[in-house]
Amino acid sequence: MTPTSLTTHLDLGASTLPRNPYRMEALYAVDVQDIQTGARGTTRVKCDFALNPLPFPDNFFDSVSAYDVLEHIPRQLLLESQNRIAFPFVNLMDEIFRVLKPRGKFLALTPGYPRAEAFQDPTHVNIITLKTALYFCGKQPDARVYGFAGTFACAINRFDAHANYLHSDTPAWRKVLRRIHRKYFKGGLTHIVWELTAVKSPG
Repeated sequence: MTPTSLTTHLDLGASTLPRNPYRMEALYAVDVQDIQTGARGTTRVKCDFALNPLPFPDNFFDSVSAYDVLEHIPRQLLLESQNRIAFPFVNLMDEIFRVLKPRGKFLALTPGYPRAEAFQDPTHVNIITLKTALYFCGKQPDARVYGFAGTFACAINRFDAHANYLHSDTPAWRKVLRRIHRKYFKGGLTHIVWELTAVKSPG
């Protein structure tokens, strides 16, 4: 795959609705199943990214998103054939860092601890807290011990209204009102949103 002069976005676990929250010019969508729909011109790629590297070159994307995806990525797997333990979640974070350009953005939205939404789906195997993102941030991220080679800077790490991130054209004032409404009148905020920036040297 050759680099493009267009700004590029990758949506992980895109299913039938690939999203482009930063409104990049070229949209790529990856899912474990064949993606049949999406915006016109979307490049669709089938890949089990929980277990395999992302099929893109280094420094290819200006931004990456993962909506309701990270909670499905296992933290540990025993690979009996190789007699070792793998860390799929850490490996995926490493892959996201690898394919991002310097200063590229990673936006993730996932149900967070201690909300029931984080646990109620039996396929949720990776419970995210407000401290999880910090394992991948700073000069010496704690995730180094598990093989993470990247470095992110954390711009956003908070509970928010899920609907605030479903449409990139939602005005800021509406997001604020929705956040207040969900927090105080609808039982509280259920999802954690991250915006991480890839810290790497150009070229």
